[in-house]
Amino acid sequence: MPASSPLPLPLPLLKRIPPGLWTALAWYTAAVEPVVEYVLMPPRSSYSLNYPRDGLDSLRAQALLALAFVLVLAGSAVLRRRPSAAHALVLAGTVVSTVAWRQDEIPPTQFLAVDVALCYIAATRPRRNSLTAAGVALGTLFGYLVLRSITGDGSGTAQEPFVALTVVIAWLIGNSAHQARAHTEELYARAAAQAVTAERLRIAREMHDTVAHSIGIIALQAGAAARVIETQPARAREAMLAVEMAGRETLSGLRRMLGALRQADHGSEGTGQDHGPAQASLLPAAGLSDLERLAAAATAAGVRVEVCRQGRHRPLPADIDLAAFRIVQESVTNAVRHSGADSCRVRLDYLDDELAVEISDRGRGCGGSTDTGYGLIGMRERVALLDGSFTAGPRPGGGFLVAAKLPVPTGTEAEPKAGTR
Repeated sequence: MPASSPLPLPLPLLKRIPPGLWTALAWYTAAVEPVVEYVLMPPRSSYSLNYPRDGLDSLRAQALLALAFVLVLAGSAVLRRRPSAAHALVLAGTVVSTVAWRQDEIPPTQFLAVDVALCYIAATRPRRNSLTAAGVALGTLFGYLVLRSITGDGSGTAQEPFVALTVVIAWLIGNSAHQARAHTEELYARAAAQAVTAERLRIAREMHDTVAHSIGIIALQAGAAARVIETQPARAREAMLAVEMAGRETLSGLRRMLGALRQADHGSEGTGQDHGPAQASLLPAAGLSDLERLAAAATAAGVRVEVCRQGRHRPLPADIDLAAFRIVQESVTNAVRHSGADSCRVRLDYLDDELAVEISDRGRGCGGSTDTGYGLIGMRERVALLDGSFTAGPRPGGGFLVAAKLPVPTGTEAEPKAGTR
């Protein structure tokens, strides 16, 4: 039964409210409050210059205020789909409301809805759009300031500079949110690209270590069979049987690898009937327990492999066990294919906090630091991923030496491989 995907975490309450609703709440609160306080409530000793008691007595003023309510409602409704047009509608409704009240400036509380819409545009739209919206808002405030200076009504302190400051703050808040989201998306994209690259390198290492070794054995055995098939049919038959065994092992390894790669897709579908990939991924992975089989295959190919274990032999974590085996496998493959040696020695030293691996031969010493193949690169990458050390090069007395030290965390116990008891 496929594992169910985790439920997404609910958004905070403030983020679940649409931005258009925030804009409408801010504007209507600022618009309804003076109507209730200075028109509907009984007269009081205090009065307001911005909201005169007889400001809405005329039918024209009431119609203009109703039009302002409609404009802001329309702008709030389309803020998410068409933010620039919505911002213009909210700003137009704010201006019309001042005309209805016969005001020569926009009260700061009434302009707060324009700031909310501007903040949303700066957070979700390109900078050009948000700068245009901010410029229109500032231009409207400047127009009020110029109009009042032309009409000669310059009494009191002008509110436009303060309101303009709120416009700038709203744009800065929205722009900061836009930059933070863009940076987060860039980090996610970079992490995804790095994960893809790492996975491709892992697959390349596994393909090289699994296939190159078996193909090398197959090539040598097939060549030997071809040379002795006329004179020694029995040896040729043994060689071809070894070719068959190596081919089957390679095919099994490729199936296991492809099954592991497709396991995520198989789990996400959940309704398919093909259980092959999932079962293939449960096959036991290669490890140091397979060294004897590896040594037998190399010996059959003409290079005798001697395995020597020192220290307290114990199970290792799966990643270290696999990396150690792949290093030995690649080194033995190089010895069989390139060194020309007739023997190879593998030494495993189980220390308290690390595993030391050495593979040496007395061949021609090929595959040193000037080797351009992927074998040494893959081994070095495996060791680096485990924070170990790796050296490879010709030996002073002849031959080639590969040495790796893989740290083993203290207190860790290897999990049993699938398919084993």
